[in-house]
Amino acid sequence: MSDERKKAYQARFERVLDHIEAHLHAPLEVEQLANVAHFSRFHFQRQFADFTGVGVARYILLMRLKHASLQLAFQPQRRIIDIALEAGFENPESFTRAFRSAFGQSPSQFRRAPDWPSWHERFVFRIPERKVDVQVEITHVEPIRIALLAHRGPVNGLNATVAQFIAWRKASGLSPVERCRTFGLAWDNPDTTPPEQFRFGICGELEGDLPGNAQGVVESLIPGGRCARVRHVGAHERLGDSIYPLYRQWLPESGEELRDFPLYFHYLNLLPDTPPGELLTDIYLPLK
Repeated sequence: MSDERKKAYQARFERVLDHIEAHLHAPLEVEQLANVAHFSRFHFQRQFADFTGVGVARYILLMRLKHASLQLAFQPQRRIIDIALEAGFENPESFTRAFRSAFGQSPSQFRRAPDWPSWHERFVFRIPERKVDVQVEITHVEPIRIALLAHRGPVNGLNATVAQFIAWRKASGLSPVERCRTFGLAWDNPDTTPPEQFRFGICGELEGDLPGNAQGVVESLIPGGRCARVRHVGAHERLGDSIYPLYRQWLPESGEELRDFPLYFHYLNLLPDTPPGELLTDIYLPLK
């Protein structure tokens, strides 16, 4: 198969994955998904399993449970029955059975103490990297005071650090999500860094002075200056689809040189309030 044909074949499956992400709360039939990709319904399930490493029904279930689990962890005010119904389950009992089978915890157990490493393992698929033509804009950024919580260790523990930062954010009132921007500092690349050495900064725009706190949040600064900016649309797990073309294609051809500050993200909206397919993230590459 030629490279162009492979690219076209992959793009058809990417449309299916995008459709699933955008319609998690609606019925998703195999014949409908096959039509999205313009594949025969008689072969679609085998093709999907070959592309992702998991069957289509299992993939849909896991995506629904993923969204539900994030609501359990980060929206404690929401009732489990409401989360179950929104995820497409007829009752809390069927939701609990499916949830326990997938994650080894009941929804209430997960809400109290999420097993994030085990959770993370359920979403490892063999989906190829997307081929994205990035649209790069050169922009000037003003300095931004931030509250920062540093994560160090395997990426599958990052959500636990995110939960700590959210707890500080709610308790302190110094970085209200309603009016303060949310950032991530990508000190390391999880694809190339040993898990125990991986570092990532979880940040919120800071109002006022930052006192000592139990979570270990510290004050820091995103420096002002020139940046290349790319807007990524879709799940945070696929940010690499927009990052790698920035380094591989745009940077060598641009003649630009990088500044001594890490790549960082501005999350324009957030899970679990926003469906994965509608997430918007601006990627900033600091330039000299």
